[in-house]
Amino acid sequence: MKNIPYLIDTTLRDGEQAPGVVFDMAEKLQIAELLDRAGIPEVELGTPAIGKQDIAEMKELIGEGYQFKTLSWCRATKSDIDAAFQTGTYGVNISFPVSEIHLQTMGKNHKWAFNTMHELVDYAASKFAFVAIGAQDASRAEFPFLIDFIGEAFSLGVKRVRIADTVGLLNPISTAALFQNILKFYPEKLFEFHGHNDLGMATANTLVALASGAKAASLTVNGLGERAGNAALEEVVMALELSFSVNHGIDTTVLHELSEVVSRASGLSIPSNKPVTGDKVLCHESGIHTSSLLQNRDTYQIIKASQIGLTEKEFIFGKHSGKRALSSFLDKRGVLLSYQKLEQILSVIKAEACMLKRGLSGDEVLAFVANKVAISK
Repeated sequence: MKNIPYLIDTTLRDGEQAPGVVFDMAEKLQIAELLDRAGIPEVELGTPAIGKQDIAEMKELIGEGYQFKTLSWCRATKSDIDAAFQTGTYGVNISFPVSEIHLQTMGKNHKWAFNTMHELVDYAASKFAFVAIGAQDASRAEFPFLIDFIGEAFSLGVKRVRIADTVGLLNPISTAALFQNILKFYPEKLFEFHGHNDLGMATANTLVALASGAKAASLTVNGLGERAGNAALEEVVMALELSFSVNHGIDTTVLHELSEVVSRASGLSIPSNKPVTGDKVLCHESGIHTSSLLQNRDTYQIIKASQIGLTEKEFIFGKHSGKRALSSFLDKRGVLLSYQKLEQILSVIKAEACMLKRGLSGDEVLAFVANKVAISK
């Protein structure tokens, strides 16, 4: 990547659009404070047209004096822009349908898009320091129209165009091709990618978009959002750092706390195997792995717990555990066993784990050893 990616968080807007999710004001403040601590440069605060309460809450968030820039999301109407102006956000993102299916469903056409953009960009520019245009469902738009739409937006003085994969149709190959083709026409312009996760490729598509010339990406914590959600902030950040060796400027030690806070506020639990912040993604059981991990944690773990604000976790003991992990665990607690006794205990632990159909925690292992096996200390 030639540039440091500009990361935009839209948890408070697109994230809250996940079915059944509502953040109260205290939760919004907590999420915003953590985003600020993490160093996110821009936050899409919400959709002011929803109503007076949302406008008031956006104003309150802005009044906290966070370092990040703030954005309102609007439909392509003057009334939405007027509502956004009441919030006091730094900028506005005006979303236009650009695919044929979206235009037809909304009763619009290409002429409407160009005429309305001419009217609204000037109107918004008189009220906001920053005006961006969103190309909604760009991944399904007719390419010649998309190119003309983008060109018209930039000719009117728009600072950034959002290329939205609204239904998550793209894959890494088609994402790269889309941006390579767009940048042939507009090589120096500022593009943002907004990826949805319907086919499980939002994070990958976002990274490819950034590697293919997009300079910005909008993300949500935990990938929260409509249907299968959006590209996950924490996944993109850690992938930029570890897979692309990119200096993203984000304080990653905030990521775990941020993920937990959004999970509680949304009422949606984090899958235990979710990349980066899942409860078990830094846990290990396999004896083959733990034997090497005891010597060097990097052998089977590229994310250090401290990088995301955690401490390294103890190994889980179960069907696949090995003697070295058990020996190390017990030695640290002053329980020194012979090789024969260790094998005996491990055999019983494996049987217990199989019966319970789960791994045993360290506390369970200690209780199990103390209660069920005679040990001479």
